[in-house]
Amino acid sequence: MSAFRFLLIGLDGLEPSLVERWMAEGCLPHMAALRKRGSFLRVRSTTPAATFPAWTTCVTGVNPGRHGVFDFTEMMEGDYGIRFVNSTYRRAPALWEILSKAERRVGVLGVPGTYPPEMVNGFMVSGFDSPVATGIDTSFVYPRDVYEAVKGWRFGGLQESHIDSKWHARMLPLLLKKVEEKAEIACGLLAREAWDFFMVVFGESDTVAHHFWMFHDENSPRHTAGLKEAIREVYVRLDAAVGKLAATAGEDMVVGVVSDHGFGGAGTGVIHLNNWLAEAGYLSFAPTRRNFLKEAALSWTPSRLRGALFRQLQSLVNRVESRSRFGGIDWGNTQAWSEELDYFPSIRINLSGREPQGQVPKKSHTKFIAELCAQLEKWEWVAHAWPRSVLYDGPYVERAPDIIIEPALEDGYRPSCLRSRGGKPFRRLSEVEYKGGKERGMNGTHRPWGTLLLSEPTNYSKASLLDIAPTVLGCLGVAGPPMEGRSLLAKGGAEIDMDERSGVKPYSKEEEERIEARLRALGYLE
Repeated sequence: MSAFRFLLIGLDGLEPSLVERWMAEGCLPHMAALRKRGSFLRVRSTTPAATFPAWTTCVTGVNPGRHGVFDFTEMMEGDYGIRFVNSTYRRAPALWEILSKAERRVGVLGVPGTYPPEMVNGFMVSGFDSPVATGIDTSFVYPRDVYEAVKGWRFGGLQESHIDSKWHARMLPLLLKKVEEKAEIACGLLAREAWDFFMVVFGESDTVAHHFWMFHDENSPRHTAGLKEAIREVYVRLDAAVGKLAATAGEDMVVGVVSDHGFGGAGTGVIHLNNWLAEAGYLSFAPTRRNFLKEAALSWTPSRLRGALFRQLQSLVNRVESRSRFGGIDWGNTQAWSEELDYFPSIRINLSGREPQGQVPKKSHTKFIAELCAQLEKWEWVAHAWPRSVLYDGPYVERAPDIIIEPALEDGYRPSCLRSRGGKPFRRLSEVEYKGGKERGMNGTHRPWGTLLLSEPTNYSKASLLDIAPTVLGCLGVAGPPMEGRSLLAKGGAEIDMDERSGVKPYSKEEEERIEARLRALGYLE
């Protein structure tokens, strides 16, 4: 299959089980029409299922170890500090870059991780450049003359860090309105010409699931009455947007709807990884002070100004965020620490020669990680502790944390991973904390399987985000660089092990035996 045009609609965090349910109930007629005409698949995200690496994998067809984007931030070399990443940190070509070089016309609108915009053969309006961004300015747009058509494009509405009793009632109508506004903007741009490739991402499905899951899910331990239909209402509005975009695209444009991950509920448990590391003897705390500058910035800066200040004061923002994550750690007596990010639970090793006060010798790095992973997996709240080399491969693996953690579900609900300086490794939320918020443990959390709808039939029942870029290129008949995915619309495809496709590389029998012998010698196995 080739020489078609392609419309790719991203619906961030669209949960496949909800899509299936509401398609069956007749609530999502346009998505149901795509399934009837073509196919519906569950699509495996990156590990962890985090926004920037997932969307970057989607548009490059390679794992984060090859494209280099693991999170909103990365560690600074030779420093206990972080810097926020942007589109220039991506080290693999994205679809719009490949297609532009092939002289195909492209339109790109709102894809996360694309700020600053690239000089494409068409136009690009960048997605949010940081978690605090709420809207765009002219710096988000290439070419600049497109700005008048997109200046109403917004990422956020109300502040998500401080949620009062009336926040949800105010937020829902804003989300619904934003979907309609974005759909109108996207359709206007789509209708301008016969684009070879057009991609747009809506973030409202992610926002509503993060904050309204406790209303939607009656089995959630955080369940609260009211606003039960909020998630469904947003999905219905997004379905209408899909219908409008598909109609605008025309019959000769293949339509794909994809999400970067799925969603589920958060439980009432909270893990504090640094407290666990301290209790286990891997970390020592030092006296710390409250981060008043960050608190003031989040509390008092109007949301519409946050993004602009973030971009203008980048160096200061990096320092403030670094202090928030790493303040209060006694580096001279610490072997490992965590940034305690709820969406990306992970651990970094205080490695000699890499960190300024590294305590773990380089020659012991691999052995130390194996020991620590074994210890972590003995803790009932950790399902998996993976060395980064198990999840990723490529020249940029060292940008990732040393250990990536998957928290253990409790009755199907995920514990939150929150920051703490001292105290117990595990606690329960108080009822007043159930609503959560950014950096407070949101009541809906990412899950590893997202949604994929195609207007063309496929031989596959499951897919990976790695497959999206090869599918687009195959459909357009454009050769691209080597990718790890496969075209879902190519004839003769056969199912393969999705653990391999997700970047999870299980140990071979020989590797398992070597690791078991090593851990047994260290005393971790009887």
